[in-house]
Amino acid sequence: MSGRWLAIGAVLAAIGVAMGAFGAHALKGHLTPERLEVWKTATHYHLLHAVAVAFLGATIATTLPGAETSLKLLTAGLVVFSGTLYLLCLTGVGWLGAITPIGGLLMIAGWLTLAWAAWQQSPRG
Repeated sequence: MSGRWLAIGAVLAAIGVAMGAFGAHALKGHLTPERLEVWKTATHYHLLHAVAVAFLGATIATTLPGAETSLKLLTAGLVVFSGTLYLLCLTGVGWLGAITPIGGLLMIAGWLTLAWAAWQQSPRG
């Protein structure tokens, strides 16, 4: 299972680098400065969470109960959050921005699920 999450995180990271490069080079003259900032935000969160998924998948996915749920939430959050922002920038469809916070909530839920799982495993005393 940990190998699968490491692979997912690595692929997500590769896509994040590609999206960052695409925004910096191909979209620079085509997006407003404000939309370019939105693109940068999408790639920032994309890359941070891709690395987190890869790292957590490689280190704790099989040893910490609840870790897989956390990884699923982080991955879904990354896809929804960054995906809607990418689409918003590329299409100009404004209602996509209304979906973006769902991705943020999924990421928050992923981190809180991980925190709870770790807390439950920590020795009390």
